[in-house]
Amino acid sequence: MLTQKLINDISFKIVGCAFEVHKQLGPGLLESVYQACMIDELRRNHLNVHSQVFIPVYYKGNDLGGQLKLDLLVEDLVIVELKAVEAMIPLYKAQSLSYLKLANKPKGLLINFHTENIVSQLVPLVTEEFAILPKE
Repeated sequence: MLTQKLINDISFKIVGCAFEVHKQLGPGLLESVYQACMIDELRRNHLNVHSQVFIPVYYKGNDLGGQLKLDLLVEDLVIVELKAVEAMIPLYKAQSLSYLKLANKPKGLLINFHTENIVSQLVPLVTEEFAILPKE
């Protein structure tokens, strides 16, 4: 059964993987390097991960095709958007929320690797669907 706890447990594992990648590599590399390492680390932790997932865009009932790409989709539940930028701007959060809505997923994590403290640049996001799930 899908619960908030299950999704949060998966998210906790994802964040642990991000910490490990950041610990091993540090800041200053390209996003594509962090993405490749995250995929490897997630798989090492027995998480099902897909990268560069296309999601369809529906407009007024018409499927306009898979025009948006998610960085990572973990366990078909959590969208992970990776950044390697000097500063997180509000647009990144807005984009991630739009991805969650369009992909109909309950939770997302926005992670910036270009920082000394990865926790300070981690943004968890949830949808209304997440809010109505049972807690346990």
